[in-house]
Amino acid sequence: MTDARSALQAAYLERRADLMRFFTLRLRSAAAAEDLVQDIYIRLASVEPDVDVRNAAGYLYRLGSNLMLDRIRGEQRAAARDRDWRETHRTVLGAEEVAEDPRADDAVAARQRLDQIIALLRDLPEQTQRVFRMHKFDGLSHAEVAQALGISRSAVEKHVMAVLKRLAERLR
Repeated sequence: MTDARSALQAAYLERRADLMRFFTLRLRSAAAAEDLVQDIYIRLASVEPDVDVRNAAGYLYRLGSNLMLDRIRGEQRAAARDRDWRETHRTVLGAEEVAEDPRADDAVAARQRLDQIIALLRDLPEQTQRVFRMHKFDGLSHAEVAQALGISRSAVEKHVMAVLKRLAERLR
């Protein structure tokens, strides 16, 4: 006596060409149908040998249809997710979509300006660099910087003002 899995695999091999035609018409793609028909065969390997299948052909078509619907739903979810992402990550002026990337010359100018700022900061005394970094880059308040470094809040303010003044002078 043959088990259900063997009977389904034999029915699959017998009807493979019919399955291809059936799913090619529904999916409008021979490549997608080929993938689906291969997925049917893979699923057959997981069928329990003692399962009762009265109509092997019906089982194959039902399995393929369920796989097809799962694939279509997955593609629709992916398309909706991509569409939503594009809608939230684009800029439209009038009827034209505008690229959000900076122009190349603006990016180069910004990089040069950043290099100037870094060079200026490296020329400052170590304590001034530390205070400025903690306040501007780490986001600590003047009071938090003062407490962390064991200096007065007034000293923190003076260090930060000195850096800002030098930046304003140098980057005009």
